[in-house]
Amino acid sequence: MTTESSARPPAEQTLPLLLERNARLYAELPALSWQKPPGASAGGTGPDGTGPGDTGHDDGGWVTLTWAQVRERTTRLAAGYAALGVGRGDHVLLMMANRPEHWLSDLALVRLGAVPVTVYGTSAPEQVAHIARNCRARLAVVEGAAQMALWEPLLAETAVPLERIVVVEPGARGGHHPFAALGREPVPERFEKALDAVRPDDPLTVVYTSGTTGEPKGVVLNHRHVLANAAALDEVVDLPPHVEHICYLPFAHIAERMLGIYLPCHRASHVHLCADPTGVAAVVRKVRPAQFFGVPRVWEKLAAAVRGVLSLLPAEQQAAIEKATEVAREHVAHRERGERPPAELEEAYARQRAEVLLPLLAAGGLDRISWAASASAPMSIDVVRFWAGFGIVIMDAWGLTETTGVATTNSPRTGFRLGSVGRPVSSVEVRVAGDGEIEVRGSTVFSGYLREDGTVGPAVDEEGWLRTGDIGRLDDDGYLWLTDRKKEMIVTSTGKNVSPALVENALKAHPLIGQALVHGDNRSYLVALLVLDAEAAPAWAEAHGIDKASGPEAMASLAAHPVVREEVERAVAAANARLNRTEQIKRHRLLAEEWGPATGELTPSLKMKRRVIREKYAVALGELYED
Repeated sequence: MTTESSARPPAEQTLPLLLERNARLYAELPALSWQKPPGASAGGTGPDGTGPGDTGHDDGGWVTLTWAQVRERTTRLAAGYAALGVGRGDHVLLMMANRPEHWLSDLALVRLGAVPVTVYGTSAPEQVAHIARNCRARLAVVEGAAQMALWEPLLAETAVPLERIVVVEPGARGGHHPFAALGREPVPERFEKALDAVRPDDPLTVVYTSGTTGEPKGVVLNHRHVLANAAALDEVVDLPPHVEHICYLPFAHIAERMLGIYLPCHRASHVHLCADPTGVAAVVRKVRPAQFFGVPRVWEKLAAAVRGVLSLLPAEQQAAIEKATEVAREHVAHRERGERPPAELEEAYARQRAEVLLPLLAAGGLDRISWAASASAPMSIDVVRFWAGFGIVIMDAWGLTETTGVATTNSPRTGFRLGSVGRPVSSVEVRVAGDGEIEVRGSTVFSGYLREDGTVGPAVDEEGWLRTGDIGRLDDDGYLWLTDRKKEMIVTSTGKNVSPALVENALKAHPLIGQALVHGDNRSYLVALLVLDAEAAPAWAEAHGIDKASGPEAMASLAAHPVVREEVERAVAAANARLNRTEQIKRHRLLAEEWGPATGELTPSLKMKRRVIREKYAVALGELYED
């Protein structure tokens, strides 16, 4: 069975057409699930605030909407936003966690022809003000009191066009428009007929870069960009029909916009919202997803947690697990070379997987994983090989907001090389310039950056090539290998170029070291700031009989413990043994406090803000160069 909307090629599709198709062909399939707040009931007012009545299927504290219900909810929400004056082409700012109000509003605004613009919840006031000025939105939709504190002052700024704020949480409205009132009125038939009129070249969203090296820039993406990328990804990924997705990364990040909104519409898949990213492990255990995406730091933290648990097991059990992981890595190595594993190895792997590996993975909800992926920053090969030992091959990918997400990826279908970021997807071409900078062109390369006058400034050259700012190389088989960001490369006083990410990943190979920053621009040698891993360090200490303080002082106590410091010294020496002389660390400082978005050292997508860290620890870095 096909409809006009489902028969169109990707270049002629739009997101509303896909939503209409899903509501017709997959009306009763689950589309969106979320956890009810404590004390909430399944009846009464809809949890997305769109009106009374049916709230979807209630499953043990989870609420689910079907694709038919999603289309009906977004129709009413679109009418509500239209009543507030939102029209075709208008930008609307969203600052909420991954909750149904956010997800449904995003689709409702697109159906209206408006352009949703999500802002990171951890954005500084000056970043919020910059984005509001740049996109010239008149309406912002925010979660609660914490977000109101950022947005209310902008209502009085003459340089910011913001006129009205919609607030989701009832206790934080303060005279502003309540989200629960949106879409309460009956939807006129003529309004519904006028919906979904967007064209493939119309803007779908503006995604602001996370600002690791300067002010965020607004990347304009249209329906054609997004759906071409979705089609290209489906060519290289093997997934079950209507696959589930755990949505926990911020919607302001292109990865979650693709994985959590656009690809589910393209695939008619099932999104599970996780409003608090720290709770994603519990959601994984419940959902047991077939696919899981995590930026490198997420995979690193998961690996550290698993290592910590394994270190506490009896020696006999540890030996059995080590044997199983060796078999799994050998099996993966054959697949990586494009070889069929020998029958004897295939049999041994099947046995070890069933008897040892799957029970371990099942405890964490990872036993059904058929596609595991990462992107955003270079992944440590040690972490990749750790997971390969459990039969989980992390398909590392690479791309930018400006390339609508993934431009290259490893694939279980078309081939993979551990440590690389794969080969170009069909929607783009990739080349490496003479200075090592990676360049991309194709149907998923963005329209340009949004200017404050509403126009879009192109960022490609006359032949359509985009300079990405990343350094890398293409091997003879077409696989791309990342080196580092061009702006982040360290140039020593002797003129040697060093990739800080390469050195940092070598240092993080030891489970005690969770985070590392390498420093040495215009210096004669490199130094490093090291941070103990919050999950692995306590387990390591317990396994080595170290008494530690409890509470907030625990990590500081471990960082000062002589046995821990000696082990970190050995970890640095082991990393140096893997590096050439220019890349080696001469001195380091061990820190106890983990870096994060809330304290400003990481972006919301968990990439390091190197400038911020260098400024924060300027004294400590300076002392590492003192004689």
